[in-house]
This record gives sequence, C-alpha cells and structure tokens, in this order.
Amino acid sequence: MSQTSSVASPEIVAAPPTSRRWWTLCVVGLAQLMVVLDSTVVNIALPSAQADLGFSNGDRQWIVTAYSLAFGSLLLLGGRLSDLIGRKRTFIIGLIGFAAASALGGAADSFGMLVGARALQGAFGALLAPTALAVLTTTFTIRKERARAFGVFGAIAGAGGAVGLLLGGYLTENFDWRWNLYINVVIAVIAIVGAAIFVSHATRTGPRPKLDIPGTLLVSGALFGLVYGFSNAETDGWDSILTWGTLSAAGVLLVAFVLWQRKAAHPLLPLAIVLDRNRAAAYISILIAGAGMFGIFLFVTYYLQTSLQYSPMQTGLSFLPMIAMLVLAAQLSTNIFVPRFGPKVLVPLGMSLGAIGMIYLTHLDLNSVYVLDVLPPLMILGLAMGTIMPASMQTATLGVDGQFAGVASAMVNTSQQVGGSIGTALLNTLAATAATAATNYVAAHLPATAAVAAQAAVQSYAVAYWWGASFFIVGAIVAALLFRRIGHGISLRH
Repeated sequence: MSQTSSVASPEIVAAPPTSRRWWTLCVVGLAQLMVVLDSTVVNIALPSAQADLGFSNGDRQWIVTAYSLAFGSLLLLGGRLSDLIGRKRTFIIGLIGFAAASALGGAADSFGMLVGARALQGAFGALLAPTALAVLTTTFTIRKERARAFGVFGAIAGAGGAVGLLLGGYLTENFDWRWNLYINVVIAVIAIVGAAIFVSHATRTGPRPKLDIPGTLLVSGALFGLVYGFSNAETDGWDSILTWGTLSAAGVLLVAFVLWQRKAAHPLLPLAIVLDRNRAAAYISILIAGAGMFGIFLFVTYYLQTSLQYSPMQTGLSFLPMIAMLVLAAQLSTNIFVPRFGPKVLVPLGMSLGAIGMIYLTHLDLNSVYVLDVLPPLMILGLAMGTIMPASMQTATLGVDGQFAGVASAMVNTSQQVGGSIGTALLNTLAATAATAATNYVAAHLPATAAVAAQAAVQSYAVAYWWGASFFIVGAIVAALLFRRIGHGISLRH
C-alpha cells in the first residue's frame, strides 16, 4: 500500500487498458533509448566535432557537462510537470524539444552554439525521461504485463549506452559527426507520431495542484551542485575549492529541500515516496549500479581502442553480446524470478555478478584475446545489469499513487544520473592517480618502449575496475539489508 495516500491532492485517473498499450511500450521505449544512448553516441563524435569546430581539449568536457547539468538538475521538475499538465502532452513536448535541440546541435557552426544545444537537449531530456517511465507505470497495471513491460524498459535503460557506442561508431565512420545529433530527429519524429496515436490521455479529478516553486528551486540548485561538483572533480581534482564549494552548497540545499517538503502544501516530492524502504533501496541500487557501470563503457572502450587498436565500429560491435545478455536477463528476471523471489534476492545477486565481472576485467593485458578475456566479463556484466535494473525500476515505482507517478519516476532517472556523475568523477580521478603509478611503472621498466607505456595504461584501467567492483559489492550489501522480503510489506503480484 502506498504511503503517499495521505497527501491531499487531486487524482489522475489513467485510461483503462486497451490493446494499444503494447504500441505504447514501443513508443516509450523508443524515447527512452533516444535519451539514454545520447550520452555515449555524442562521446564517440567528440574528436571529430573538435577537429571541425576547433575547440580546445579543456573546452571539450562542456559538450558532455552542459547536457548532464541541465538533465540532472531539472529531472524532478520534469517529472512533476508531467503530473500537473498531463503525461501525453508533456511527453510530446519533450520529444519535440529534444528533436529541435538535436537539430540545432547538428547544425552548430561554433563551440558556443553546440554547448547551448546540448544544454537544451538536457533540459528537454529531463522532461521526457521521467514522463516516459510514468506513462509506462500508469499504462501497465496488471502484474504479468507490468513485469514484461518493465523488463523491456529496464533492458533499454541498461543497454542504451552500449547501443550508443555502436551507433556512434557507425555514424562517425560512415557519415559525419553531426549525424550523431541528427539521428535524434529521425527517432523523435517516429515517437511523436506514435505518441499522438497510441499514448492514452489520463483524466484528472478535482482541482489542479500548484507547482512547488521553492521546492523546485532548492532541489534543482542542489542537483546542479552535485553534478557540477563531481564534473569539476574530474577535471580540476578533489582539492579544488570549486569542487568542494559546489558539493557543500548542494548538501545545504538538499537539507533545506527536505525541511521544506515536510511543510509544503503541494510538495514537489512527498517524502513518503523516498522514505518507503523498498523504494529507497531501489533508488540507491540504481545509483550504485550507475556508478559501477561507468567503468565498463569508459575504460573498456579505452582499452579496446587504444590497447587493442579497435576501430570505433569494432568497439561498438564488441559490446553487442553484453546487450544480448542484458536483454535476456531482463526478461527472465522480471517475468519469472522477481515475482517469485523479489528484489531482495535478485538485486544483491545482480550486484554480486557485477562485482565478479569487474574483477574479471582486471586481468586484461596487451596479449588478451577478445573471445577468452573480454567477452566473458562483458556477458557477466550484461547479466548483472539485466538483473539489477528492471527489478529496481519496477520496485521504485510500485505502489505510488497516480498523481505522483511522474516525480517518483524522475527519482529513478535522478539516481541513475547522479550515480553516473559520481562514477565519472571517482573512477577518472582514481585512474589519473593510477596513471602516476603507471609513470613509475614505466620508469622501473626501462627502456620506456611503446609496449611498456601501453601496459602501464592497462594497469591504470585495472584500478578503475577494482573500484567498480567495490561499488557493486557495497550495492549488494545495501540491497540485501534494505529490500523487504516478499510478504513483508511487498507484493509484486498485484
């Protein structure tokens, strides 16, 4: 039973189930894929964009940071707007805005124009991502159908980054870096047409609640500070005043936000949503998994391209088995294992598999063979994410009253975004520290041939994998302790 029922608020009544709901899943999945793959597909295009527009290495990070800052800081606002103005309307607005921003970025003739377009993408992505999950939550209410739908959605959320590597490599090699942005226009047009036809319109009973402006400003500022602080740690280090200043300010704003939500007449995020033990465990699991998974896409990509000399296209293809395993695991876990064993068993199991996969990656060297040394850990990690993400996502939105489905869904995306930011900062910092050790390694193995230098780089990647494994181990412990057993306040059979 939802703990948000005590909040006095009008209710959004979803349309009754129709045969169109599976087409709705296709449309929502397409939108989610567009948002998730955008981060990695643009990363592949960055070197070509830099050569074309002539910006510096120091400026290059802002192509990624501008998106993540806008996306991360506006997610809760986007989720709440979908609750207030209607999910179908918000969904279509998000698609149109994201497509327009992508077209602007593809046509950019200067660094400033590209950064501005990426920030707009992030803003409309913050509107689109939680709305997509909220549409899914309110469309599929029958247990078996809900499990199947969340299996598909969770697989897309987990595999989108790898799909982005494959698509980005293909577009960059065969067309132009600008098509990494233009492709969103093509996807969005298809999704807009599908949304207009297949996404049902929910009716509202009672007066429309007001938007919590103070709460919005507080939490948006806090999330901006978190994402910016971790991004700054990646570039300027943890001893930077700006890093600790923004992170400290974010902490103060988060405390102020919580205090305000306790007394707000129309809270942006009713605290009962996040104080529910299972939902809290789900959000934390998504955050930790997001932090741990960053090491896979970043450092395995570095390893394949710089150590084994793979092309961008070959690198993308190398991740396909992981995607296949992730999709298979997502379907099996949501349709068979989660209803039977619950997230208390499945999520710690997935976290443990993630740790094993990361530890396996630490053994890579310059003589490693893809089939024997790279493929097995990638498949293990695909199995891990296919076990963690759908179960956590389904639990995170289970039992939430309809009028708060948008903001509860936004918490899922916020957890994943903040987790990715933490992973980016921590693992890059640790890898940079390991690079110093790698320099010592080279000095100790003179003469400093190219092979010795390349082996030193592999040593630094291994440090990131070990820390990624530690993230998953912590996640396994937290999930095992926090999630309730089925029959103890949780039921996935309704």
